[in-house]
Amino acid sequence: MGLIKEFTKGLIRENPTFVLVLGLCPTLAVSVSVTNGIGMGIAATFVLIGSSLIVSLVRDFIPDKIRIPCYIVIIATFVTIAELCMKAFSPALDRALGIYVPLIVVNCIVLGRAEAYACKNNLARSFLDGLGMGVGFTLALVLISAIREFLGAGQILGHTLIKGFEPIFVFGMPSGALLVIGLLLGLFNFLKDRKA
Repeated sequence: MGLIKEFTKGLIRENPTFVLVLGLCPTLAVSVSVTNGIGMGIAATFVLIGSSLIVSLVRDFIPDKIRIPCYIVIIATFVTIAELCMKAFSPALDRALGIYVPLIVVNCIVLGRAEAYACKNNLARSFLDGLGMGVGFTLALVLISAIREFLGAGQILGHTLIKGFEPIFVFGMPSGALLVIGLLLGLFNFLKDRKA
């Protein structure tokens, strides 16, 4: 598989949210606004890239019996860096995302990529895989957040798009996140089946 395909597979073909259906806890929780979606996506992308690179570098030195705890320590290091940067440079976003940034440590997207991919591939492929999965996760978060913010609050990024639009408050609630994700999963599966 070419290096470009390593990156692009995470965008559509193996999108973590819409194809692999991973990382739904933060997706449901933080997708109330586009700002939150972008913030969580950037944090997760940083952690995916950093942990994939380090796991790829040390893969030959970690004994099989302790590889998962080692991966968790590596991932937790990058999550801590992301969280501290967020606290320092964007305290409002840090408050909005709350506990979901530290929970990236146990996000199955990050651990899954370390276990299934980075521990078996070189630095370049691991970097592109982490970047592609991170960007794909971010795009999914932004899409879900945009739909929920528009339908639930009548605006996107603080801008009203349609004057006189009456918000549908269920989309601002957790049940709205489930509804949007379910409809988007159905749409993506329909398009995939139609293409096949």
